[in-house]
Amino acid sequence: MTENIPIPPIPILGGIAAIRDRYDAFIVDLWGVVHDGVTPYPGVIECLQRLRGEGKQVCLLSNAPRRVGSVTQRLAQIGVPEECWDAILSSGEAAHLALAARDDDFHQGLGERFLHLGPDRDADVYEGVDDVVRVDDLADADFVLNTGIDDPEERVEDHAPLLEAAAARKLPMICANPDIVVIVGGRMQICAGALAQHYESLGGEVFYHGKPHPPVYRRCFELLGRPDPARVLAVGDSFHTDMAGAAAAGIDGLFVIGGIHGAELRDAASGRPDAHKLAAAAERHRLRPVAAVERLNWDGLA
Repeated sequence: MTENIPIPPIPILGGIAAIRDRYDAFIVDLWGVVHDGVTPYPGVIECLQRLRGEGKQVCLLSNAPRRVGSVTQRLAQIGVPEECWDAILSSGEAAHLALAARDDDFHQGLGERFLHLGPDRDADVYEGVDDVVRVDDLADADFVLNTGIDDPEERVEDHAPLLEAAAARKLPMICANPDIVVIVGGRMQICAGALAQHYESLGGEVFYHGKPHPPVYRRCFELLGRPDPARVLAVGDSFHTDMAGAAAAGIDGLFVIGGIHGAELRDAASGRPDAHKLAAAAERHRLRPVAAVERLNWDGLA
């Protein structure tokens, strides 16, 4: 008879200061870690600035389906200064570069005409790319470029007819944001990844740009000057993207409890992070962060 072996707890730290000496570089998620889409989280700006003040490198890695220039502009608008990072990379930037380069079999075989599934604010993903033409009718498209939803109230089922029609035509899809959900101003909404998952369930072929897929981490390493992977820490609030991506890239992960998993990982009575729930969630996802914090801050005193 097999004994029930208790799942060892994941250390829940007051802040990143407790482990920062182990690392030279930090790959930090944006949504759910640095900001909620509207406002930076308390203590996070000071934390990033202090890391850089100690000579650490910070690369902000976002699954935003927009290019780096748009991401940087948005950070400035919500009050995150450039002193918080050394480099930025987004899934939208990765998708743009891949469309322009066409240096792999998938992108070489896409064709020229595409239907954009997503809002016009994501247009910089394809603007400036030669030999691609946006069409408005699925019947004219060679592939689908999926950047997500336009209205926060939209659900996957709202797009089911279009996705079913595209799958019937066997159109390949580029997903420029693998996130399933994101928190915007405290409210959960679906992302392009949710639409892509449904498309795959219909038999559609999807190429994902962004976390947790290794190419985006290789680009981060290039931007950071190729540091020793043992000295790099990924910080994020999603098991599906941030922690899975860290594991795939061979680097440690620091899990931020107060992001998209916050409601399920707190004690119902106290509202505080629950170490047992955290350990069980990590076990379900077969991932093991080196530690966790409630929010990304320096020492818990912010």
